[in-house]
Amino acid sequence: MALADILEAIERDLTKAMHRRREARRPRIKRGATLRPSDDTPLWNAVISLVEPRLRRRGARALLARELGIHRARIGEYFKRHSMMPDAERTLRLLIWLSRQPPQKEGTVF
Repeated sequence: MALADILEAIERDLTKAMHRRREARRPRIKRGATLRPSDDTPLWNAVISLVEPRLRRRGARALLARELGIHRARIGEYFKRHSMMPDAERTLRLLIWLSRQPPQKEGTVF
């Protein structure tokens, strides 16, 4: 019986060590890491739904890009492809820009 107890104790220790190594290899989500647009970002999705109608006018994307100080293609990544989100400073600029826009009537493009 003593041999069985010793083997069981060794097996438990080896299992714990294996789990620790596995956890060490698993990539952890860093606290404060940049989020990507998804269902986990409902506030950003709400901002997108407010901004998209205002970008339908010709030249609106270029004007917004100039306002935010970014390249025009980045606007498409933010609002069309939903592949990126702006940093905090540009998000605040975007919200200021959005607050200065005249209210839109239902069903209008302009």
